[in-house]
Parts: sequence; C-alpha cells; structure tokens
Amino acid sequence: MAYFQQDTLINVTASAAWDALRDVGNLHTRLVRGFVIDCHFDGQTRHLKFANGVTAAERIVAVHDQDKRVSWAAVSERLTHHNASAQVFAAGPTSCRVVWTVDLLPDSMEPAIAAMVSAGLAAMKTTLQSSSAA
Repeated sequence: MAYFQQDTLINVTASAAWDALRDVGNLHTRLVRGFVIDCHFDGQTRHLKFANGVTAAERIVAVHDQDKRVSWAAVSERLTHHNASAQVFAAGPTSCRVVWTVDLLPDSMEPAIAAMVSAGLAAMKTTLQSSSAA
C-alpha cells in the first residue's frame, strides 16, 4: 500500500486554519480556492470538482476538534483504497503547519495523488494567507 505525507507552513494562526479545514462543505471557497472549484454533499458523500477537471467522491470519516484533524475516504473506480487526513499544528503564535497524510491502492496511483496533494497544499497556503490579509 502506498503511503505518503506532505506538509506546508502557513502564516496564519492554527485556529484560523482549523476553522477553514473543519468546514468540510466549503473547502472550495474557504480552504483551497482555485484548486477545488465545486463542492456539494449528497447524503454523507462530498462531491468535488477540481480545476483540472478531475472529480472525486469522498466520505468524511471524522472531524476532530481537539486534534484539529479531518479524515476522509475517497470512493473511486480507479482506487481500490484511499484514506487521507489533514491536521493543523501550531508552529508559533501566527503560523501553523498543515500535514496531509494519504494511504492508497493501487500503488501506481501514488504519483498522481501526490501531485494533487502538493497542488492542494499550495492552494491552501495561498487561500488562507490571502484570507488573513483581508
């Protein structure tokens, strides 16, 4: 099973980043603008449309306020297994680190998914830092 973890330092408070991350139905407007362009729920499944045309269906597994962590599982014909989480850690009074962790099968999908995570973290950093400057 492929496993990887990526992270980024963001110049906003951990509480500001967590407030946007935990709002799982509005990530296209509050967390990763321009990376995810549409998000809606159908029952317990979150349907996403990415700027590159890819669509995804994700089941939210947990939103854990104490640990500032959201976990989800993707439902896909191309993936036999996908679970991921994003967690916010304070890195100082006005900055935080977001860590995104992924487990997936088949292993051959790792490069594509890792590229999506990199793009997502970059969009997250831009979105959150521009929102805090406003």
